[in-house]
Amino acid sequence: MSETSGGVLRVAGEGTRPIDRVQLVSLPKISDPDGRGNLTFLEGGRHIPFPIRRVYYLYDVPGGETRGGHAHKALQQCIVAASGSFEVRLDDGREKRTIFLNRSYFGVVVPEMVWRELHNFSSGSVCLVMASDYYDRSDYIYDYDEFLKAARAQ
Repeated sequence: MSETSGGVLRVAGEGTRPIDRVQLVSLPKISDPDGRGNLTFLEGGRHIPFPIRRVYYLYDVPGGETRGGHAHKALQQCIVAASGSFEVRLDDGREKRTIFLNRSYFGVVVPEMVWRELHNFSSGSVCLVMASDYYDRSDYIYDYDEFLKAARAQ
């Protein structure tokens, strides 16, 4: 077996703004020498910088649809294209960035108070999301103008 250990590939910055804490992480990839496929795993607190309290995935997203469209007050997430590809558009109210995910051994860690939208899903894509806490409706900000007010108050 051939293995890559994974780790943080790029930290956008070390500033105090939420978008500066976005991380692109490389996850371990174990390749089978007999060509039977690859295996990737991740561990909270090791490969991603928080304990994992919830996991969910998006699939069968029709062409042209957008998912996300919200921010979290406290929750952190790691987003992985488990299959296929899509864009992760990020916005902290001051700066915007787009990250294209198309490998199942890369993920993007999105901190709290970053607006996220998922666009341009390829056919058959699966978006895997690990979250730092259990579902809490009160942690979501769905209104972009409300998000901008909260982001400016930080």
